[in-house]
Amino acid sequence: MNNKTIEQPIIDHFKDSNIKIMALGGLGEVGKNMYLIECSDEIVIVDCGMLFPDNNYGIEYIVPDFTYLKENEDKIIGLFITHGHEDHIGGIPELIKNVKINNIYASRLAFYLIKEKISDLTNKSTNLIEYEDSSIYTFKNFEISFFRTNHSIPDSFGIAIKTRLGYIIHTGDFKIDLTPIANHTDFEKLASYAKSGVLCLLSDSTNANVPRFTQSERRAGDSIKSIFSTITGRIIISTFASNVYRVKQIVEASVETGRKVVVFGRSMEKCLDIAQRLNYITPPKGTLISIKDMEFVNPNKLTIISTGSQGEPLAALSRMADGTHKYVKITENDTIIFSSSAIPGNQDSINKTINKLYRSKATVIVNSPLTETHTSGHGGETELELMVALTKPRYFVPIHGEYAMLKRHKELAILAGVAEENCFILQNGDVLTFHHDMVFQNYRVKSGNSYIDSNNVEVSGSIIKERRLMSEDGVVTLTFLVNNKKELVSTINFSSRGFIFMKESFELISKIKKKAKDIYVDYIARNPDGSLQLAENILIYEVGQFIQTQTNRKPIIVPTILEV
Repeated sequence: MNNKTIEQPIIDHFKDSNIKIMALGGLGEVGKNMYLIECSDEIVIVDCGMLFPDNNYGIEYIVPDFTYLKENEDKIIGLFITHGHEDHIGGIPELIKNVKINNIYASRLAFYLIKEKISDLTNKSTNLIEYEDSSIYTFKNFEISFFRTNHSIPDSFGIAIKTRLGYIIHTGDFKIDLTPIANHTDFEKLASYAKSGVLCLLSDSTNANVPRFTQSERRAGDSIKSIFSTITGRIIISTFASNVYRVKQIVEASVETGRKVVVFGRSMEKCLDIAQRLNYITPPKGTLISIKDMEFVNPNKLTIISTGSQGEPLAALSRMADGTHKYVKITENDTIIFSSSAIPGNQDSINKTINKLYRSKATVIVNSPLTETHTSGHGGETELELMVALTKPRYFVPIHGEYAMLKRHKELAILAGVAEENCFILQNGDVLTFHHDMVFQNYRVKSGNSYIDSNNVEVSGSIIKERRLMSEDGVVTLTFLVNNKKELVSTINFSSRGFIFMKESFELISKIKKKAKDIYVDYIARNPDGSLQLAENILIYEVGQFIQTQTNRKPIIVPTILEV
């Protein structure tokens, strides 16, 4: 194929039989993964994840904008899930609330995690289907098969989508672990896809800037067991709830050192329960104890597994660090272990939690070359190059990563043999189209963020913007008391939150109050029968403009006109 631009009306572009690849999330960010492959009247969706916000503003998490899928829901033949991490399945409840999804295909552990997520959604007819590594699903334009990969959670798969022009391979999250805890990567299948012809490889870019082979999960487990054998006192260890392999090794280390285990955090409890039901974690009877039995166990023989490795304010470990946890008070005899790495954007909150724990005089262990309490589930440079060499794709699209990661992954693909002109760094919403011997990138679909609050209610972008402005530049409140002739009967009341320190800003406050009075009086003089609501709108704009000229800040202006 040769890269070539084809000019044609956009209305025809999505009715034709060309093969299109696009993302609604996961490009230029770590999280919110959602990728679409479209041909004629069929759309395959791969993953539907969520993203934690950098700044809260009352938002619990972010999911992709589903507008394009809502507009084309009759084309959707299925949602296919690579594995059970939240950045790949966390958006599913919101998706099926808004878009008709007839079938969701997931591997064993992901199947049960998703089942738990959507169990309380009523009046939804989504069919959840468990696939295996031998499963094949055939549709009009696509044939879907699966290959095992190594990651930090069981039942991780890549997805192979066979089209008339060759395979589109989506790796999912992967590393190439030569001494895995469970299954090896299915190299044989990857080689068979390459032999049949891989049109395009979509490959995980998370560790593209890590110049090494990612260490084995088994090595991190051995390190944890070694650390446990040297510790006296209570151990509190925090990791991702869905990192089932890590939780398994923590439980095994506790058993080897004669410790009982108690779990804190709702997500951790759910994942552990499912992992036990599926026999991924099989502790001896009596190892796992309830919270109420914890007080009867010698602290030297107790392990607490907790959520909060990312410094989430409401997670169990953060509440322990703040001293507000109902059951656990940190003491100087405790050892706290962070068995995780920071998700981009979370380092500040993690550091705050660590500092609070140090103030409690506890021993704190974070991942380092000496302790090795964590290993990534994502492949480094060598593994990424190896994936390209195994699949021999004609075209390459790096996915799952911030821009610097995508850019470096493109460079690695070129080194591994893909022609530079056949490598594409896309943004969410970009459409890459394959047409016989040509490829072109002329179109975009609607993409963006949907913000979900703690009540699972979507919050509009305009409200988020207002909250951001309030947090950055504050709020100014102006209260006007007027009579039935709309005349001011007292001085304007001024108050401020997060804008200025009022005791030191009398001159500025006087200027703002005078400007507000002049604006109001002028409006009423020109519009004696005018609306007070319109007066408030004018005050919002003109007082805001005045304050910006005086302070170079843009606080939220809240005028209230009351008739007395």
